[in-house]
Amino acid sequence: TSVLSTVGNPVDDASGAAKGGPVPAADGREVAYRDDAKIIRTGSMTLEVSDVASALRTARDAIVALGGYVGASTTSNDADRPSAEITYRIPADRWEEALDTLRGLNGLATKVVTEHTEAVEVTGQVIDLEARIANLRASETALQAIAAKATKISDVLEVQAQLTETRGQIETLTAQLKDLTDRSAYATLTVLFSVPLVAVEVAAKGWEPTAVVDEAAAATVSVLQGLATVGIWFVIVWLPILLVLGALTLLVVAIAHRFGVGRRAGGGAPPAAPIGGEA
Repeated sequence: TSVLSTVGNPVDDASGAAKGGPVPAADGREVAYRDDAKIIRTGSMTLEVSDVASALRTARDAIVALGGYVGASTTSNDADRPSAEITYRIPADRWEEALDTLRGLNGLATKVVTEHTEAVEVTGQVIDLEARIANLRASETALQAIAAKATKISDVLEVQAQLTETRGQIETLTAQLKDLTDRSAYATLTVLFSVPLVAVEVAAKGWEPTAVVDEAAAATVSVLQGLATVGIWFVIVWLPILLVLGALTLLVVAIAHRFGVGRRAGGGAPPAAPIGGEA
């Protein structure tokens, strides 16, 4: 019989707790009910604002006042049109307040172009991780007790290997639990700020005189190149052919005259009719 046979099996049934029922502890006892749902909220929003810099300051102050913070930011100024993409971390219980604040920004937001939110409940995952970690810690304690009583080197090595594996699992599950807890405690919202495009500006940006001049010059050069190409082909290829055909034609005509081709049979033209009806 293995020396590790006294270590209990993991308790991974947290379905009752996920539904609001009692949570089974590692020793089989039922602990208190948990009704605080863990929900991970994420979202994105695209805003048109009258002034990007002022909107960023107003949004940052509002999020900080709600207990949140800026998680990441990216700014650009493409073609003199400033824009910024900011990721906010917002306390979960202030999520709706943050959305309402960003939709207006004290009058700086002129239009909410897009808005998308999503909520994923992870209560069951959190409870399951907590139960598995508790069970692994109990296993760790039991293994430590077994290691203290082991006398054979083989048993000691086996227990140490099990302890290493158990502690690795505890670290992995603890990291997962910390990540879920953090993301459920602080929602994530990514907001894109930009200034609206005026129709006249769009039309003006769509027409550039220098570009038109370049296109016209390019078209002229292309036409001249085409004409030059035709002339070169005519001089080098077609002109010699035409000269040869003309020479052959003249030679054929000369030969025809030489041998009298085309003359009437009988040696000449017929005599003219007598004038005045004379016989």
